[in-house]
Amino acid sequence: MMRAGRRRSRSVAEINVVPYIDVMLVLLVIFIATAPVVMQGVTVDLPEAQSEAMNEDQRTPIIATVDRVGQFYVSVDSNLQKLPSLDDVTARVREELERDPSRPVVVQGDAQVPYDSVIKLMNALKMGGVKSVGLVTAPLESGELK
Repeated sequence: MMRAGRRRSRSVAEINVVPYIDVMLVLLVIFIATAPVVMQGVTVDLPEAQSEAMNEDQRTPIIATVDRVGQFYVSVDSNLQKLPSLDDVTARVREELERDPSRPVVVQGDAQVPYDSVIKLMNALKMGGVKSVGLVTAPLESGELK
């Protein structure tokens, strides 16, 4: 005996992906909004020079910075700290080197800062016990010295 007009409906076994797309879009907006907060640093116009890049197998360097107006900063593992004097910079770098003496130390000076400020920073680091100090520069675009 067949029933007329009544068919047996089958259940659909498809995954509804719309909620997943909504969640992904919300996460994307959150990451875009928080990216500028996570990326912090001091804006410095580096002098251009021909130089060799640091080895990729080296540890992340401790970066001592002097900006255009002569303020000092120390960056350790993306943690930027403004310091009021050269003595404070030296103490902060020495503290980090006591934890890990193999970390390289580099100086980053703005291209517009007086040469004397960069030399004073390098000298303070040397007097504080830093054995080797590197300089951060921007690569030359044309390959020739200006």
